[in-house]
Amino acid sequence: MEDTVTVEDLTFAIKHSIDNSMGMEEEQAYMLARHVLNFFGYSDRIIDNVLEPEDRDAFYMLEDAGLLTTEREETTLYDGREWRIHYWLFKKDRISGLIEAAPSESFEEVADESVVYDDLPEDIWQRKE
Repeated sequence: MEDTVTVEDLTFAIKHSIDNSMGMEEEQAYMLARHVLNFFGYSDRIIDNVLEPEDRDAFYMLEDAGLLTTEREETTLYDGREWRIHYWLFKKDRISGLIEAAPSESFEEVADESVVYDDLPEDIWQRKE
């Protein structure tokens, strides 16, 4: 996987990690991936303050699925008070691990298409003169 998380990568990871027993529809996973990526853009992390409560719920769901994580930074303000900044980050190793662990879909398609030959009689392949 590249350094940048693509919508295809995130869609696949969401589809194969969230509620995997029931399976999330491809379109739902795609819409969630696009929504989340709109916050990140090409950045590796975003500040939590930009999220609305509904968006934060989606981020917590992705955190539970192991696709996002949080970190915080503490800084001292000019008046001596401590200030905490919370960030969201992609867990790129988990996302790429899900993609790499998945069976090759192109191989499955080829395997499924080859069964059309199983019901053909043997003499179909003989050349007629």
